Amino acid sequence: MGHAMDADKRWLAWAVELQSLAQAGLTYGKDGFDLERYARIREISAEILAHMTGLPAEKVTGLFCNETGYQTPKLDTRAAVFQEGKILLVRERDGRWALPGGWCDVNVSVGENTVKEVKEEAGLDVIPWRIIAVQDRAKHNLPVYAYGVCKIFVQCDAAGGQFTPNLETTEARYFPPDQLPPLAEEKNTPAQVALCFEAYRSDTWATHFD
Repeated sequence: MGHAMDADKRWLAWAVELQSLAQAGLTYGKDGFDLERYARIREISAEILAHMTGLPAEKVTGLFCNETGYQTPKLDTRAAVFQEGKILLVRERDGRWALPGGWCDVNVSVGENTVKEVKEEAGLDVIPWRIIAVQDRAKHNLPVYAYGVCKIFVQCDAAGGQFTPNLETTEARYFPPDQLPPLAEEKNTPAQVALCFEAYRSDTWATHFD
């Protein structure tokens, strides 16, 4: 079950919607005066975010207002790799654990990105073969982000390789469902990992989606 947005987070939803509408206006607008208005609306959305979060306005603008074209959610892939009833997790630099994954690059497919991320973070070669779930991150993970994210959980089979030290992760290990380590819950919650185990046990899994 997803997290309901708290009443005090409505400002974030409003700022995100303003930013999205302004970006669409900047993309499709023709009139010069209208383009100026859209640009100012986008600036205001960034100012709201900066004021409410305490982040520097320049940083917010760089994160929040640097895209062009019609705004769509970012894609995040997470690989579910199993071995003898255990799931593969990688330990990040802060000591918490996550399913291997990350942002989907613009020049690769969901499957290709899944393979790439597992290789980079866990050192393993995998074969992706089933989509477990496609989720709207805002319905499942905290904290809320200032942009939309579509999370895709992909079941994979390991086909070789071994962990090697890298810039993102310090260890890769398989865990049983009842002995999960502290998770990086902004990336994957216990409920999301449990969903992966549920799919693993099913021969007739139907993809979950929001």
